[in-house]
Amino acid sequence: MDVQFSAVRLILILIFNTTTGWGILSMILLIAGSWKLLEKSGLKGWWALIPGAREYQLSRCAGREPEGRIWSVITMLKWVVNLIAETPPILRILNASAATLIFLAVIVVPLTLISLVYALRVFAGLTEVYGVRKRWLLLWFLFAGITAVIWGFHRDFQPAWKVAELNAALAELAAVGDVSVMDDGLTVNLQERSTTEFFQKKMLLRDIHMHIPQGHMVLLLGGSGAGKTTYLNAVNGFEKANAEVMLNSRNMYKKYKKMIYEVGFVPQTEMIRSKDTVLNTLLDTAKLRLPMNLSRSQRRARVDEVMDVFGLKPVQNSLVEKLSGGQKKRLSIAMEFISNPALFILDEPDSGLDGVMARELFTQLRKIADTGRIVIAITHTPDRVIDLFDDVIVLAKDSAGTGRLAFYGSIEEAKNYFGRDSMEEIVKCVNTVEEGGDGRADEFVLKYVALQNQAGTDAEDCAEPTNEAGTDAAEISGQGGETRAAAPEDREVRS
Repeated sequence: MDVQFSAVRLILILIFNTTTGWGILSMILLIAGSWKLLEKSGLKGWWALIPGAREYQLSRCAGREPEGRIWSVITMLKWVVNLIAETPPILRILNASAATLIFLAVIVVPLTLISLVYALRVFAGLTEVYGVRKRWLLLWFLFAGITAVIWGFHRDFQPAWKVAELNAALAELAAVGDVSVMDDGLTVNLQERSTTEFFQKKMLLRDIHMHIPQGHMVLLLGGSGAGKTTYLNAVNGFEKANAEVMLNSRNMYKKYKKMIYEVGFVPQTEMIRSKDTVLNTLLDTAKLRLPMNLSRSQRRARVDEVMDVFGLKPVQNSLVEKLSGGQKKRLSIAMEFISNPALFILDEPDSGLDGVMARELFTQLRKIADTGRIVIAITHTPDRVIDLFDDVIVLAKDSAGTGRLAFYGSIEEAKNYFGRDSMEEIVKCVNTVEEGGDGRADEFVLKYVALQNQAGTDAEDCAEPTNEAGTDAAEISGQGGETRAAAPEDREVRS
């Protein structure tokens, strides 16, 4: 009889995580109501049967996925703790003592409190999606099972949007075709960069197409979570995406080992040995990055040249730890410059620098770009050096949390496109309301997709041969083929 009782008890705990009559009834109602709620939102109803997964899927319905991840993990932890505490066979297997039971009981209390906090956040999201009054939150808090049944089975309760429909709509926001690969410069045709998270595919970036000519210095803008660093890592090949990245007509992904030193990447964090001198640091870098057939004198000549370019000659015998913040930044850039790369990528190079030092640093980068190299930089204070840039890339996080291209073009065109006078105002424009922004990311992503598609259509039309005098079909196609806003051909060279 005890064996049968233990088996029944174990089954009840596995399914409902409780053995009390009211607890079992509440869970049955919650499962049934959640099943219907998930179906209303375009998701599979059977997720409601799985503890943890049920909470996560409900958070997707509420548009509160980050909170749902935490809620689902805590729910699973509570489920495991209850399973251990309420099942004598498991306690005997673990040889649990009274102290163990007290410990388990103590763990349940904070887990329950934290679970309630995140549950309320998800329930608040559901009230917004279903367009009902906030007083329903109290009913969700006190009688979640009954409330779920009412919302799930009553026809008057309908979500403002479905998860499946939202994802499908966002998937359609894609540019038609890719950017044509140019012989010179950087061409990026990125279809997607994704990862797997909570047993589902999470899209980090998608549909980013552009061509950056040689000699251009480009600002990369975007709010928190828009995918700026992810995009840079995809471009330099550090984290490959489903993309084609061509640098001067050579495929960086296919020829990564041969082209690795043609890309200079300066991360936000300086990775330099503090006890080395500036000269030894650059000499060691030269040994690693320059061809093996170069002599010692040739490597030294290259190091001297780079120190002259970045003004490091006066401190060449100083220890790295004795350098100022600006000097360390210049040394980091100089290390990447040793191999004479065609593409320079910098992640917040002015972090921690005052306005004067930041200006000096970006002026040096401007000079590098004027030698025919491409420079792409992230900075959170762009307006103090914006006159040094040619173009701006604006990434925005859409409703599905995916980084998308909201604009690529010249600085003045960006101001006109967004209707803003500064770069910081543009970032605020595409940031979410929760981040203090205007929440207009989807609007500008849609707008730019329309421009890209129109440019692609115009290019196809212009590519048709014509017999009219003075018309060169190939030339017209070249003018309309790029999917960025056209920049002036005669750019003023800045010193």
